[in-house]
Amino acid sequence: MKFKTSAIALGMAVALTACSKKEEAVAPEAAAPVEQAAPQAVAYVTHQDGPVTIYSLADYTKIGEIDVGEGGRGVGLTDDGKLLVVAVKETKDLAIVDTATNQVVRRVPVGINPEFVRVLGNLAFVAYEPASKGGPPPKPGSAEAKAIEKEREEGDELPAQVAIIDLVKGEKIKEITAGFETEGIEFSADGKHIIVTNEADENVSVHDIETGEKIKQIDTESYGIRPRGVKRSPDGEQFVVTLEYGNKMLILDKNYNVINEAATGEVPYGVTYTRDGSEIVVALARGKAIQVFDAKTLELKREMPVGERCWHFSFTPDDKQLIVACGRSNNILVLDYATGNVIKDIPEGNMPWGVMVSPKSVGSLDIPG
Repeated sequence: MKFKTSAIALGMAVALTACSKKEEAVAPEAAAPVEQAAPQAVAYVTHQDGPVTIYSLADYTKIGEIDVGEGGRGVGLTDDGKLLVVAVKETKDLAIVDTATNQVVRRVPVGINPEFVRVLGNLAFVAYEPASKGGPPPKPGSAEAKAIEKEREEGDELPAQVAIIDLVKGEKIKEITAGFETEGIEFSADGKHIIVTNEADENVSVHDIETGEKIKQIDTESYGIRPRGVKRSPDGEQFVVTLEYGNKMLILDKNYNVINEAATGEVPYGVTYTRDGSEIVVALARGKAIQVFDAKTLELKREMPVGERCWHFSFTPDDKQLIVACGRSNNILVLDYATGNVIKDIPEGNMPWGVMVSPKSVGSLDIPG
């Protein structure tokens, strides 16, 4: 009996092995993994009087539009490129756009006159200006300038606020009170502080993001008026601030002390360090040029002619080209960064305001995370 049982067991084992081999023989080959195409590299351009336009970075053809409403200005992008956010003046809100569909998926009320936007993680920081007068500032010491100063001293006007929007919840979670007509926003390297330029107050203020408390104020009037752009160096050791009607830029150390200054051309606004930190790039609104400075010596290295009121720009992801939005000449310029040569001149009506590139790159409105 023992032998018969063993024989039966052996026969079953042989049969199972044969069956297994047969199945192996007819089993289909494993399918090769399908490679996902990389998202298309694009540039988003906001307009004060029109939709957001989308351009392919492969050849700068226009590939779409996003209707966010009238007065789209400040623009930001999450690090993963999935959400584009736009400050819209007419509707007083932040439009949140799904970049997969180019559809506005949510609108978050902000306040009167939202303008500048920065994204940090899942938070969007939006400066809005209830007391903004718009247009060029009055001449210092003039009757108009004194009248505005008196209004603000008497407390009849509200200072600017920086609204903090949780992009996951889709709601405003807190506000930071800044100065009058807050224009530029930057963050400390550790993400704990927000640095804002207060154009009408002639200062730069630094706030604790968690508490909103102002921890430092840097008065700029002795150097020049109307602080506008601000950007952190890649190593986090310095900040550059442009003084729009001072025709100057200031360099602050990581503790927010002024350590250097340099003359620029007429009416500087948009500014950034290059990705490697070796150069500072400044857009001149009235000087009709992009200026490039040595970041260490602040020596002017070269200029690239552009159009009228070119406030904001972005490098392409390979750092070889600059895309510049020129509001008063109603065009988008694509420049070779090394030579300044115009690669493409794209007519764009509706007063182009800002440029945001995806994948996120270095520019006057943002820096890669």
